[in-house]
Amino acid sequence: MDDSVSVGVLSLHSSKETKAILNAVEALGHTGVWIRENNLCVEIEDGTATLEPAVDVIANRLLLSKTEQPAELLGLALSLSRLQPMLNRPRNVLTAFHKFATATALVGSEVHLPDATLALDPDKLNDEKAKYGDEVVYKTAIGTHGGGTWKIGADERVNPRVGDRYAFLQELVDRDGDRHRDLRVYVVDGEIVGTMRRYAPENDWRTNVALGGAVEGVDDLPESAAAMALDAADVVGLDYAGVDLVEGENGWHLLEVNPTAGFKGLFEATGVSPAPLIAKLAIETAGGEVDDERVAELATELDDSTPATVDTEPDRQSPDVTTIGYTEDVLVSGTSGTERIVGKSDTGAARTSIDTRLAAKIGAGPIKSMTKVRSGSVKSGKARPVVDIVVGVGGDRHTVAASLEDRGHMDYPLLLGRDILQHYQVDVRRRSDVDEPNEE
Repeated sequence: MDDSVSVGVLSLHSSKETKAILNAVEALGHTGVWIRENNLCVEIEDGTATLEPAVDVIANRLLLSKTEQPAELLGLALSLSRLQPMLNRPRNVLTAFHKFATATALVGSEVHLPDATLALDPDKLNDEKAKYGDEVVYKTAIGTHGGGTWKIGADERVNPRVGDRYAFLQELVDRDGDRHRDLRVYVVDGEIVGTMRRYAPENDWRTNVALGGAVEGVDDLPESAAAMALDAADVVGLDYAGVDLVEGENGWHLLEVNPTAGFKGLFEATGVSPAPLIAKLAIETAGGEVDDERVAELATELDDSTPATVDTEPDRQSPDVTTIGYTEDVLVSGTSGTERIVGKSDTGAARTSIDTRLAAKIGAGPIKSMTKVRSGSVKSGKARPVVDIVVGVGGDRHTVAASLEDRGHMDYPLLLGRDILQHYQVDVRRRSDVDEPNEE
């Protein structure tokens, strides 16, 4: 194709969505380029900036929510957006990924919002909690995959921050007491691509697919919900987004607008992939042309294989995989506090576990389920309560369902299981603690 354009997808992590967009760009007769650590370079010389790799347009797929320093990635995206047109521009992404900023941006619009309170003083925040009744949602302003979100009772005290992130209160909107559900509406370029209903997994109330929630396609999206999803994406200013809505007794309410929503659950539920629609928008933004029939054909499949033209995906052993030690300094947070402690890496444990005293100190919980843990002395295993905690390690943060146990007789109050360690390389020779404690 003579009028072929080059579409860069900015993504510093190995992403199925990134691959799907790049594959769609190539299938539409244009060139896809994965922009990441090992090929990105910007030079400013004699007042002129040059971007390498050279692309005509950039689709922003940076994940900001899981990193400890999202401002670094926002600054990177902002730098590139000055050089080439960018879909999901940094300012709009900032509004979307900060949940309270999303709410304030939508005040006065046609989008219905749950009541919410942000206060930086602990006493003020807890005083305000009383107006929400017996239960209220407590969440970090920045979070992902349901992480940093709790449903708490009226008598539970909370802090304005969870670790280094601000948190706020939000009205609990729920008309399905037996099994919580909500809608994910995927919007691209002002059009609804697909909608799925998400159901919370057993012993949980959050519907996120990453947490094990079930999904089903929705063919009869209510007009009021559709209008609200489109309005939300438009007001926040995103070119593509997953818009989450929940139905209450008095209609639909917006939960969040996700600028990097995943495709897997939506495709599973609806058989529709947003990737070709995003590719089409990027190509046309750069002045290229596409065959709409081909776009529709590609939307019926989700090709997230590594693109044949992409040589930038690093090997699993590359330096961008953070290495942590046998013991590691970590931050562990709950609803009422944060502690810096030394945790022990245990690749043999599937689940992270936390000492009951530390859990009580940080306000871990509430107990969401029970899990059976095997031990050498008890072949059948024993049941332990499971609570949500936020763990900061190696520059990233992870919300995990940790098992509670009495670790008072052990050297480390936190055991890092594979739910966290899967994101790292573990060097058993490295220790963060100076003294050599006894082995457990």
